[in-house]
Amino acid sequence: MSNHEILHQTGTRIIELDIEGMTCASCVARVERKLGKLDGVEASVNLPLESAQVTVPDNVTDQQIVDTVNATGYKAWIREPRPSPSTAPDRETDMLGALETDTEGSAGKVGAAEASGDHNDHGAGTGAQGDRRGGAQGNHGAHPPGAQGDHMHHGPASRQLRPRLIAAAILTVPVFAISMIPALQFPQWGWVAAALALPVVTWAAWPFHRAAAINARHFASTMDTLVSIGVLAAYLYSAWQLFANPMMTEHPGMETMGGVSGGLYFEVAAVVTTFLLLGRFLEANAKAKAGDALKALLNLGAKDATVLRDGVEHKIPAEQLVAGDVFVVRPGEKIATDGLVTSGSSAVDASLVTGESVPVEVGPGSQVTGATINTSGRLLVRATRVGSETTLAQMGRLVSQAQTGKAPIARLADRISAVFVPVVLVIAVVTFVFWLALSGDLNASFTAAVAVLVIACPCALGLATPVGLLTGTGRGAQLGILIKGPQVLEDTRTVDAILLDKTGTVTSGKLAVGHTLALNGHSPADVLSLAGAVEAASEHPIAHAIAAAAKSAMPDAGPLPAVKDFSSAPGGGVRGMVVLNGAGNGAERTVVAGRTGWLEHNGIFPDDAQRQALASEEAGGATAIWVAVDGKPAGIVTLRDTIKPGSAAAIAKLKELGIRPLLLTGDNAAVAAQVATAVGIAPEDVFAGVLPEGKVDAVRKLQSEGSTVAMAGDGVNDAAALAQADLGIAMGSGTDVAIEASDLTVMGSDLGQLVQAIELSRKTLTTIKTNLFWAFFYNAIGIPVAALGLLNPMIAGAAMAASSVLVVANSLRLRSFAK
Repeated sequence: MSNHEILHQTGTRIIELDIEGMTCASCVARVERKLGKLDGVEASVNLPLESAQVTVPDNVTDQQIVDTVNATGYKAWIREPRPSPSTAPDRETDMLGALETDTEGSAGKVGAAEASGDHNDHGAGTGAQGDRRGGAQGNHGAHPPGAQGDHMHHGPASRQLRPRLIAAAILTVPVFAISMIPALQFPQWGWVAAALALPVVTWAAWPFHRAAAINARHFASTMDTLVSIGVLAAYLYSAWQLFANPMMTEHPGMETMGGVSGGLYFEVAAVVTTFLLLGRFLEANAKAKAGDALKALLNLGAKDATVLRDGVEHKIPAEQLVAGDVFVVRPGEKIATDGLVTSGSSAVDASLVTGESVPVEVGPGSQVTGATINTSGRLLVRATRVGSETTLAQMGRLVSQAQTGKAPIARLADRISAVFVPVVLVIAVVTFVFWLALSGDLNASFTAAVAVLVIACPCALGLATPVGLLTGTGRGAQLGILIKGPQVLEDTRTVDAILLDKTGTVTSGKLAVGHTLALNGHSPADVLSLAGAVEAASEHPIAHAIAAAAKSAMPDAGPLPAVKDFSSAPGGGVRGMVVLNGAGNGAERTVVAGRTGWLEHNGIFPDDAQRQALASEEAGGATAIWVAVDGKPAGIVTLRDTIKPGSAAAIAKLKELGIRPLLLTGDNAAVAAQVATAVGIAPEDVFAGVLPEGKVDAVRKLQSEGSTVAMAGDGVNDAAALAQADLGIAMGSGTDVAIEASDLTVMGSDLGQLVQAIELSRKTLTTIKTNLFWAFFYNAIGIPVAALGLLNPMIAGAAMAASSVLVVANSLRLRSFAK
């Protein structure tokens, strides 16, 4: 039963909102505060995903929720509810469609500025779902016109920002050059600078101006407010100076000091706009794929199914399967949906879902999971769960819930701006009034007030995070490390525990022959050679590993012996006549390899001592296979998942960084313990035999104990835990789902690179915080000086430029981060 159904029974329900226009942490707080004022309503707003999960009592309508958010200055839509079980054939399609819109809808708008300006047709439309409590049909459930069913189909913000950023950069370069370099100045250059800067501070900066205006209508302020006022003040002050004294730039170099133009700050307005647009562009790109994990997860499912009706096979889209249908799964095909095997036996590769490194043997009566791969025999499966009830869809919901429930990590500058912005505005007004009352000089009063705004103009604040992030992520890309955004850096600093998925992360996920135990007078080499010869004819992954080991052990890399009369039993083993030395007496051996049941089926019964030897091998965490020759047990071949080179050294380094490593796996306790011992993880720090839900529970357990938890994995089965963790790290050799659900991606497969990613992230965060310190430090010194009338705008502009240079220079130090 879904959360919605449970809550509805108790008089409440959960609705999901998409919210457009939020730009910082103060926006999140405002929405949560306004919704919380409705009786019985609780809201959790996620800034990166621009969404909210709202618990609503039955006496509050959906329309009231939407109207409350809209009245706060943002735009909200009710995300369509998940289809009910009665619509099973279309559920997965509908869910995937909704996720595709999430990908673009949560891509990161540039505030209400961009959304309202470029997409002002998002109001009420046709196709609304209607209020659950009978409220009027309106825009709360509607899709924007032309969206083809999408609830927020207006494209990624980066696409909207790109032309503004390019135009601003092209125009800012000459403005900066002629304003700051006297040798490039010419008669009346100020008018040229004014003309070039005008499109930058108007059209290019329009997202900031419009967001500031929308917030002002609701008596609120954000960083957009200060950006807008600072940019406009710098430009308008410069324009006023130019119009008041048209001849001030008549001669090159006139009215300059130290290369900074006296009274003209067109370059300040242009540079601030360009760099802040760059920051927003980078931020939008980081958000752009927030919903792709879920879409990629569902895309792993089979697209088609061969259903058996009245003894005739019919190929249909997998989404059209209904519970009770019997469908055919051939070797190499994906299983279309969760079901029960009715006929046939095989080995199923379930590693994408369960994390098990060894294929699972299935036969009549066995449960199978959709999206797993049938590796050998033909199966008939009766569908038991379809659509949104499948294991795959449930994993998708786990990822979604983990992402929605993750507390938004606001940028430090945004948090401080909640106090900083209004304080600066008040100081500027008070400065103007004070000096006007004291001196009666309008020009001096305006100059002092503008000096406050110019010195407080958040150029360095805007540069602190994006330039540090740009440099750090650029260096990371050179090292094969992808950092998704500044919020990731906050978590790397405080991480004190890391869960390492075994298969594909600590180990390679590929079985290899460990050793061969010979019985009844045979030699290990003969046992491996005979087993490899007969296994070479099989498609089973275990057979491939044994055949490969036997081949590599052959003298002079010769071929394996030939086999005739080969037969196999999926889920059991193989049998064949191995021909030695071509022909002749004694040159043929009947070889049977497989599980105990397969040997007994062929009339071969190991004695108690031999069975104990097999049990000992399995107890040590190995997969053990019998090899019998001419009707008698001849040996036991053991296989293990191989540990990646460098895993032990990386785990030791994690401990040096103050991070406690823990092993997490779907394999049994014996396998987990063997791997943990080999790489240096304590026995008490091992979670074995866990399914995807259990991995999420393991993360939550550590979090409830007060740990800041990182999770490293590479499979679909890790996606939900990666999203739930405070820091999700995907190994690049893994699936797209794991990568999209994570915060950090390590493109290589070496755990040492994971350690390097954490070190680089921490270094980048330290750099950004140093940047922010200096950005605020010069404000703390400069604003009081400007308010006292002791700082003219020219010096204020120079101080602001100096702070920006310091921030950039400090960030560039990250380029030397070593391997």
